Amino acid sequence: MDISEIMTGQVVSICEDEPVIAAARLMKQYNFGAVPVRDERGRLKGIVTDRDIVLRCVAPGASQRDLRVSEIMTRNLETAAPHEDAGEVARRMAERQVRRVPVTYDGMLIGIVALADMARSRSCDMEAGEALSGISENFRKK
Repeated sequence: MDISEIMTGQVVSICEDEPVIAAARLMKQYNFGAVPVRDERGRLKGIVTDRDIVLRCVAPGASQRDLRVSEIMTRNLETAAPHEDAGEVARRMAERQVRRVPVTYDGMLIGIVALADMARSRSCDMEAGEALSGISENFRKK
């Protein structure tokens, strides 16, 4: 099954030049834990998570109004192409310990897939379970 068949196509994103507080407000409004970051042309630049905000902005005492999303976002992303096999994407998610992967076409953000999306898809139950198991592995070791 192609990842495009299970991805969420309507993605809320934020421009890299926006203040961190705007990202936090989007997360609150939509009940998200992460928001993809794009440039003014719509090209994917990174992702900002609630964890990024806490560790790179709140904990150091930086201003959520003055700090830009580009200054705290995660840049080294695992991405998927729309035609990729969902099982392969799930394997990479487990390997990289990520819960969501932006889907891009020619650098443009066209969707996002989360473990929950895979779990809801009958044909991906096994891959999602393995990915979740791999991601949760670090917590069981402690």
